[in-house]
Amino acid sequence: MPEATPATPTGTRPRILHLITDPRRRGAQNLARDLHRELRRRGQASALRALAPHPDAHPDAPDTRATVVLGPGRLHPATLLALRSAARTADLVVAHGSSTLPACALALAGTRTPFVYVSIGDPRHWTASPLRRLRTGALLHRAVAVTALADEAGAVLQERFRLPAAALRTIPNARAAERYRPAADEADRRAARQALGLPADGLLVAWLGAIAPEKRLDLALDALGRLPDVRLAVAGDGPQRAALEHQPAAARAHFLGTLADPAPLYRAADAVLLTSDSEGAPGVLIEAALAGLPAVATDVGWVGSVVRDGATGALVAPGDPRALAEALAEVLAGDRAALGAAAREHALSRFELGVVTDAWQALFTDLWRHRAVGLR
Repeated sequence: MPEATPATPTGTRPRILHLITDPRRRGAQNLARDLHRELRRRGQASALRALAPHPDAHPDAPDTRATVVLGPGRLHPATLLALRSAARTADLVVAHGSSTLPACALALAGTRTPFVYVSIGDPRHWTASPLRRLRTGALLHRAVAVTALADEAGAVLQERFRLPAAALRTIPNARAAERYRPAADEADRRAARQALGLPADGLLVAWLGAIAPEKRLDLALDALGRLPDVRLAVAGDGPQRAALEHQPAAARAHFLGTLADPAPLYRAADAVLLTSDSEGAPGVLIEAALAGLPAVATDVGWVGSVVRDGATGALVAPGDPRALAEALAEVLAGDRAALGAAAREHALSRFELGVVTDAWQALFTDLWRHRAVGLR
């Protein structure tokens, strides 16, 4: 059954509909769910819908079971009609994820319900061709506002798609701190490892994400092969898993599959590793930072807004397994507790859900006021 939406007095705060592509636990979906929950906790009317199902959605995850799916496909006519209907009960739609942009542009055309698009990736990567750039620009101009995860991302959007500055807002990615507590002590860390079936002793690095080409798990395994005293815990699934987990380099890697809750893995690990060729401001790095883990990551997209090189971990150029191994060895041999504490402090000040929700509510208020003025 569709979830109940708390009543909101007319004319005070807008009713929000969050739209995600599918029920999986991925970056855009996680941000949408956390923001949805926090808005409801604050008494603002909020609902969440997914465009379509996905075979990789973890069936046992509470988030998956609770997500209402609109239709059989992301841009299927039945899905778009269902979205148009759902939007009638909202004053503003927030579109999280690339497929939600064309869906909102099509389904909401001719209605009085505006939408905000949340840009989470690096547009230089996903609009590389002139045709895709032209098409994406046309769709972005249909949004009443576009949010970027960092000021640098907003500058790219403005330059690449000629978006007016007034339509852009920088609002960072976010996670709820209480869901990613640090390990209390060594006994807590050992318990987390035991629950996940991981070795109790030795250095352990966590890698989380879709096992897909752009995430470059192959680089992580290459780096692992250069560090004989380190093990790698891989949380995720995807098209490259079968090929990579049977390579000789994966001898000290533990493939855990998709975790319904990644928090125990952060408590089990000594550091987190991100090896992607393209990213926005990854939620995995924010989660790890809140859990007090130092990070080694490729310096792509807006990763540098989360990982402060030398202060909370290390940044390296993409595609270089030797540099990854060297940086990881240095972080593991250094003062991990100090790096992790600095990472947590940085995440709490900039990426904690409460701080970021304040910024979202300020944007909703601005848009609501402008709409009220326009309707007079």
